[in-house]
Amino acid sequence: MDDIVDLVSRSDDDLRALIAELEAEERDISRRRRILHGELDILRAELVMRLQRKHAKGESVISVDDVAGLSRILAGKGPTSEPPAPDAGDDEDAGK
Repeated sequence: MDDIVDLVSRSDDDLRALIAELEAEERDISRRRRILHGELDILRAELVMRLQRKHAKGESVISVDDVAGLSRILAGKGPTSEPPAPDAGDDEDAGK
């Protein structure tokens, strides 16, 4: 970011070099992002296949933990695996 702040004092060649450097960095980041998306797609596909196999065997594909997690999300308490911590706002409401 410091390179961008002092643009006025830079030569045209310096600016071109900085542009090329940032473009190369952006390409690397984009490539890494595409790889991560591909890995996520593979993992999700594997999970779907496992769930489909469980369903085909007549097993439950939704656990008690899944239902509890969904309940927490719908209650606005977030998707944590731990019990929600006491909320400071709850104490205020209790005193009213």
